[in-house]
Amino acid sequence: MRPDDWHLANDVESFLARAGHFLRSRPALHTIPLTVTEALRTRGPHAYGTEAPIFGTLERTGEVHAAYLRTPPHRLVLTPLTTDEADALVSHLIALGLPIPGVSADRDTAAAFAESWQRHTGVTPMLHERQRLYHLGSLNPLEPRPEGQARLAGGQDRDQLISWYREFAASVGGVVSSDPGSWADTRIAQGRVTFWETPEGTPVSMAGVTPMVAGQIRVAPVYTPAHLRGRGYAGAATVAASRAALVAGAAEVLLFADLANLTSKGLYQRIGYRPVTDFALYDF
Repeated sequence: MRPDDWHLANDVESFLARAGHFLRSRPALHTIPLTVTEALRTRGPHAYGTEAPIFGTLERTGEVHAAYLRTPPHRLVLTPLTTDEADALVSHLIALGLPIPGVSADRDTAAAFAESWQRHTGVTPMLHERQRLYHLGSLNPLEPRPEGQARLAGGQDRDQLISWYREFAASVGGVVSSDPGSWADTRIAQGRVTFWETPEGTPVSMAGVTPMVAGQIRVAPVYTPAHLRGRGYAGAATVAASRAALVAGAAEVLLFADLANLTSKGLYQRIGYRPVTDFALYDF
Protein backbone atom coordinates (compact mmCIF):
# COMPACT_ATOMS: atom_id res chain seq x y z
CA MET A 1 0.00 0.00 0.00
CA ARG A 2 1.04 3.65 -0.39
CA PRO A 3 1.97 6.23 2.27
CA ASP A 4 -0.41 8.70 0.61
CA ASP A 5 -3.33 6.47 1.62
CA TRP A 6 -2.78 8.08 5.03
CA HIS A 7 -4.31 11.53 5.53
CA LEU A 8 -3.55 14.12 8.19
CA ALA A 9 -6.55 15.75 9.91
CA ASN A 10 -6.43 19.42 10.93
CA ASP A 11 -8.22 19.18 14.28
CA VAL A 12 -10.29 16.86 16.44
CA GLU A 13 -13.59 17.87 14.83
CA SER A 14 -12.42 17.11 11.29
CA PHE A 15 -10.79 13.91 12.53
CA LEU A 16 -14.02 12.72 14.14
CA ALA A 17 -16.02 13.72 11.08
CA ARG A 18 -13.91 11.27 9.08
CA ALA A 19 -13.07 8.60 11.67
CA GLY A 20 -15.83 8.83 14.28
CA HIS A 21 -17.98 6.04 12.82
CA PHE A 22 -14.93 3.79 12.42
CA LEU A 23 -13.83 4.35 16.03
CA ARG A 24 -17.31 3.67 17.39
CA SER A 25 -17.57 0.46 15.38
CA ARG A 26 -15.16 -1.30 17.80
CA PRO A 27 -15.43 0.64 21.08
CA ALA A 28 -13.38 -1.79 23.17
CA LEU A 29 -10.35 -1.96 20.86
CA HIS A 30 -10.63 1.79 20.21
CA THR A 31 -11.16 2.81 23.83
CA ILE A 32 -8.10 5.07 24.01
CA PRO A 33 -8.78 7.05 20.80
CA LEU A 34 -12.42 7.39 21.82
CA THR A 35 -11.69 8.74 25.29
CA VAL A 36 -8.80 10.96 24.18
CA THR A 37 -10.82 12.57 21.40
CA GLU A 38 -13.77 13.07 23.76
CA ALA A 39 -11.50 14.98 26.16
CA LEU A 40 -10.11 17.08 23.31
CA ARG A 41 -13.60 17.76 22.00
CA THR A 42 -15.03 18.83 25.35
CA ARG A 43 -12.00 20.43 27.03
CA GLY A 44 -10.12 21.87 24.06
CA PRO A 45 -6.92 21.05 22.15
CA HIS A 46 -4.69 21.48 25.18
CA ALA A 47 -6.45 18.94 27.39
CA TYR A 48 -3.29 16.82 27.45
CA GLY A 49 -0.55 19.41 27.09
CA THR A 50 0.52 22.68 25.53
CA GLU A 51 1.36 21.29 22.07
CA ALA A 52 -1.31 20.72 19.46
CA PRO A 53 -2.40 17.10 18.96
CA ILE A 54 -2.06 15.34 15.60
CA PHE A 55 -4.53 13.00 13.92
CA GLY A 56 -4.66 10.90 10.80
CA THR A 57 -6.71 8.30 8.96
CA LEU A 58 -6.06 5.47 6.52
CA GLU A 59 -8.65 5.69 3.75
CA ARG A 60 -9.44 3.58 0.73
CA THR A 61 -12.31 4.28 -1.66
CA GLY A 62 -13.65 6.88 0.75
CA GLU A 63 -13.78 4.53 3.74
CA VAL A 64 -11.66 4.77 6.92
CA HIS A 65 -9.78 1.56 7.75
CA ALA A 66 -7.47 2.77 10.53
CA ALA A 67 -6.49 5.85 12.48
CA TYR A 68 -3.75 7.38 14.58
CA LEU A 69 -3.47 10.23 17.05
CA ARG A 70 -0.85 11.78 19.28
CA THR A 71 -1.21 14.27 22.14
CA PRO A 72 2.34 15.52 22.84
CA PRO A 73 4.34 14.65 24.87
CA HIS A 74 2.75 11.19 24.73
CA ARG A 75 3.28 8.25 22.42
CA LEU A 76 1.54 7.76 19.11
CA VAL A 77 -1.72 5.80 19.55
CA LEU A 78 -2.76 3.45 16.74
CA THR A 79 -5.78 1.37 15.88
CA PRO A 80 -4.98 -2.18 14.62
CA LEU A 81 -2.84 -2.25 11.46
CA THR A 82 -1.34 -4.84 9.15
CA THR A 83 2.43 -4.91 8.68
CA ASP A 84 2.12 -3.13 5.31
CA GLU A 85 -0.19 -0.47 6.77
CA ALA A 86 2.23 0.16 9.64
CA ASP A 87 5.15 0.50 7.23
CA ALA A 88 3.24 2.97 5.06
CA LEU A 89 2.33 4.97 8.16
CA VAL A 90 5.99 5.22 9.17
CA SER A 91 6.83 6.61 5.72
CA HIS A 92 3.90 9.04 5.98
CA LEU A 93 4.98 10.37 9.39
CA ILE A 94 8.64 10.70 8.38
CA ALA A 95 7.64 12.61 5.25
CA LEU A 96 5.61 15.01 7.40
CA GLY A 97 8.56 15.48 9.76
CA LEU A 98 6.47 14.63 12.80
CA PRO A 99 8.41 13.68 15.95
CA ILE A 100 7.34 10.30 17.33
CA PRO A 101 8.71 9.41 20.79
CA GLY A 102 7.03 6.01 20.94
CA VAL A 103 3.94 4.00 20.08
CA SER A 104 0.99 2.46 21.93
CA ALA A 105 -1.23 -0.11 20.20
CA ASP A 106 -2.35 -3.70 20.23
CA ARG A 107 0.67 -6.00 20.53
CA ASP A 108 1.05 -6.97 16.86
CA THR A 109 0.48 -3.44 15.54
CA ALA A 110 2.92 -1.90 18.03
CA ALA A 111 5.60 -4.47 17.16
CA ALA A 112 5.14 -3.96 13.41
CA PHE A 113 5.32 -0.18 13.73
CA ALA A 114 8.37 -0.34 16.02
CA GLU A 115 10.23 -2.65 13.64
CA SER A 116 9.44 -0.42 10.66
CA TRP A 117 10.46 2.70 12.59
CA GLN A 118 13.82 1.11 13.31
CA ARG A 119 14.34 0.16 9.65
CA HIS A 120 13.53 3.65 8.44
CA THR A 121 15.27 5.70 11.14
CA GLY A 122 17.92 3.48 12.70
CA VAL A 123 16.44 4.18 16.14
CA THR A 124 16.21 1.10 18.36
CA PRO A 125 12.77 0.73 19.98
CA MET A 126 12.62 -0.15 23.67
CA LEU A 127 9.67 -2.07 25.06
CA HIS A 128 8.23 0.04 27.88
CA GLU A 129 5.30 -2.09 29.01
CA ARG A 130 2.96 -4.89 28.00
CA GLN A 131 -0.68 -4.47 28.96
CA ARG A 132 -3.80 -6.56 28.76
CA LEU A 133 -7.15 -4.99 27.98
CA TYR A 134 -10.03 -6.52 29.97
CA HIS A 135 -13.78 -6.12 29.74
CA LEU A 136 -16.21 -6.73 32.57
CA GLY A 137 -18.35 -9.85 32.46
CA SER A 138 -20.39 -10.37 35.63
CA LEU A 139 -19.19 -8.16 38.45
CA ASN A 140 -18.27 -10.23 41.50
CA PRO A 141 -17.96 -8.83 45.03
CA LEU A 142 -14.44 -8.78 46.40
CA GLU A 143 -13.89 -11.50 48.99
CA PRO A 144 -12.69 -10.82 51.58
CA ARG A 145 -13.69 -7.18 51.41
CA PRO A 146 -11.56 -4.77 53.43
CA GLU A 147 -13.15 -2.74 56.18
CA GLY A 148 -14.43 0.63 55.11
CA GLN A 149 -16.61 2.01 52.36
CA ALA A 150 -16.58 3.63 48.94
CA ARG A 151 -17.42 7.26 48.27
CA LEU A 152 -17.01 9.75 45.45
CA ALA A 153 -14.13 12.18 45.75
CA GLY A 154 -15.35 15.70 46.46
CA GLY A 155 -13.98 19.20 46.62
CA GLN A 156 -12.43 18.56 50.01
CA ASP A 157 -10.27 15.87 48.40
CA ARG A 158 -8.69 18.09 45.73
CA ASP A 159 -5.21 18.12 47.27
CA GLN A 160 -5.32 14.35 47.80
CA LEU A 161 -6.30 13.76 44.16
CA ILE A 162 -3.52 16.01 42.87
CA SER A 163 -0.95 14.22 45.00
CA TRP A 164 -2.13 10.73 44.03
CA TYR A 165 -2.33 11.68 40.34
CA ARG A 166 1.32 12.70 40.40
CA GLU A 167 2.31 9.59 42.34
CA PHE A 168 0.41 7.34 39.93
CA ALA A 169 2.09 8.89 36.88
CA ALA A 170 5.51 8.44 38.49
CA SER A 171 4.76 4.84 39.47
CA VAL A 172 3.95 3.79 35.88
CA GLY A 173 6.74 5.81 34.28
CA GLY A 174 4.23 8.16 32.71
CA VAL A 175 4.03 11.88 32.13
CA VAL A 176 1.70 14.23 33.97
CA SER A 177 -0.34 15.07 30.89
CA SER A 178 -2.24 18.11 32.05
CA ASP A 179 -2.34 20.56 34.90
CA PRO A 180 -2.89 18.34 37.97
CA GLY A 181 -5.29 20.85 39.47
CA SER A 182 -7.40 20.87 36.31
CA TRP A 183 -7.24 17.06 36.21
CA ALA A 184 -8.61 16.87 39.76
CA ASP A 185 -11.24 19.60 39.25
CA THR A 186 -12.67 17.90 36.15
CA ARG A 187 -13.02 14.55 37.87
CA ILE A 188 -14.51 16.02 41.03
CA ALA A 189 -17.06 18.00 39.02
CA GLN A 190 -18.04 14.94 36.98
CA GLY A 191 -17.99 12.45 39.87
CA ARG A 192 -15.37 10.29 38.17
CA VAL A 193 -13.14 9.20 41.04
CA THR A 194 -14.16 6.70 43.70
CA PHE A 195 -12.21 6.53 46.96
CA TRP A 196 -12.07 3.54 49.24
CA GLU A 197 -11.77 4.88 52.77
CA THR A 198 -11.22 3.29 56.17
CA PRO A 199 -13.99 3.21 58.79
CA GLU A 200 -12.34 6.34 60.21
CA GLY A 201 -12.84 8.17 56.91
CA THR A 202 -9.26 8.12 55.62
CA PRO A 203 -8.91 7.59 51.82
CA VAL A 204 -6.59 4.66 51.09
CA SER A 205 -7.14 3.96 47.37
CA MET A 206 -8.78 5.47 44.29
CA ALA A 207 -10.31 4.22 41.06
CA GLY A 208 -11.18 6.70 38.34
CA VAL A 209 -13.36 6.26 35.27
CA THR A 210 -13.40 7.85 31.82
CA PRO A 211 -16.53 9.53 30.45
CA MET A 212 -18.89 7.21 28.60
CA VAL A 213 -18.23 7.27 24.84
CA ALA A 214 -19.81 4.83 22.36
CA GLY A 215 -21.28 2.92 25.29
CA GLN A 216 -17.92 2.16 26.92
CA ILE A 217 -16.36 3.41 30.16
CA ARG A 218 -12.79 2.56 31.13
CA VAL A 219 -11.69 2.28 34.75
CA ALA A 220 -8.52 4.39 35.07
CA PRO A 221 -6.45 5.22 36.97
CA VAL A 222 -6.42 2.74 39.84
CA TYR A 223 -3.92 3.74 42.52
CA THR A 224 -3.02 2.80 46.09
CA PRO A 225 0.02 4.31 47.83
CA ALA A 226 2.82 1.75 48.17
CA HIS A 227 2.64 1.49 51.97
CA LEU A 228 -1.09 0.62 51.81
CA ARG A 229 -0.97 -2.10 49.17
CA GLY A 230 -1.80 -5.76 49.72
CA ARG A 231 -4.89 -5.06 51.84
CA GLY A 232 -7.59 -5.25 49.16
CA TYR A 233 -8.18 -1.50 48.92
CA ALA A 234 -7.58 -1.24 45.17
CA GLY A 235 -9.90 -4.17 44.49
CA ALA A 236 -12.65 -2.65 46.61
CA ALA A 237 -12.31 0.72 44.88
CA THR A 238 -12.33 -0.96 41.45
CA VAL A 239 -15.49 -2.94 42.25
CA ALA A 240 -17.23 0.25 43.41
CA ALA A 241 -16.14 2.23 40.32
CA SER A 242 -17.13 -0.64 38.01
CA ARG A 243 -20.55 -0.90 39.62
CA ALA A 244 -21.06 2.85 39.21
CA ALA A 245 -20.15 2.57 35.51
CA LEU A 246 -22.79 -0.12 35.05
CA VAL A 247 -25.38 1.98 36.89
CA ALA A 248 -24.49 4.90 34.60
CA GLY A 249 -25.55 2.71 31.66
CA ALA A 250 -22.24 1.55 30.20
CA ALA A 251 -22.68 -1.34 27.78
CA GLU A 252 -19.02 -2.22 28.26
CA VAL A 253 -16.69 -1.55 31.19
CA LEU A 254 -12.99 -1.86 30.41
CA LEU A 255 -9.61 -1.57 32.07
CA PHE A 256 -5.93 -2.12 31.31
CA ALA A 257 -3.57 -4.12 33.52
CA ASP A 258 0.22 -4.31 33.40
CA LEU A 259 1.09 -7.87 32.38
CA ALA A 260 4.15 -7.74 34.65
CA ASN A 261 1.90 -7.17 37.67
CA LEU A 262 0.61 -10.64 38.53
CA THR A 263 -1.33 -9.34 41.53
CA SER A 264 -3.48 -6.93 39.53
CA LYS A 265 -4.07 -9.51 36.77
CA GLY A 266 -5.41 -11.99 39.27
CA LEU A 267 -7.44 -9.39 41.11
CA TYR A 268 -9.28 -8.11 38.05
CA GLN A 269 -10.17 -11.60 36.91
CA ARG A 270 -11.52 -12.50 40.37
CA ILE A 271 -13.91 -9.58 40.30
CA GLY A 272 -15.20 -10.47 36.83
CA TYR A 273 -12.94 -8.95 34.18
CA ARG A 274 -12.11 -11.05 31.12
CA PRO A 275 -9.24 -10.59 28.60
CA VAL A 276 -9.88 -8.83 25.29
CA THR A 277 -6.40 -8.48 23.77
CA ASP A 278 -2.83 -7.51 24.64
CA PHE A 279 -1.25 -4.11 24.02
CA ALA A 280 2.37 -2.97 23.95
CA LEU A 281 4.05 0.38 24.53
CA TYR A 282 7.42 1.17 22.93
CA ASP A 283 9.76 4.12 23.39
CA PHE A 284 11.99 5.30 20.54
